[in-house]
Amino acid sequence: MSDWLTSLKTDTPQQGFELAIMLARNAVAYTQPSPEIRERLRYIYAENADSLIATSHVVATHFQTVAAANNYWK
Repeated sequence: MSDWLTSLKTDTPQQGFELAIMLARNAVAYTQPSPEIRERLRYIYAENADSLIATSHVVATHFQTVAAANNYWK
């Protein structure tokens, strides 16, 4: 993968949340580089409440990091 993350700075909390989602998605792509396998697995976790809650937790953790990097947009 090419360098895609140049900064955690965002103009708004909304952009920060979108960055947090991107961080989570890219982490999955780094750990499972096969798009075919990711696509096949998507059907398994898409209907699993525990998997969806875990995904929300990962995004929330990333959002905390982004928010701190942006001084909580003060």
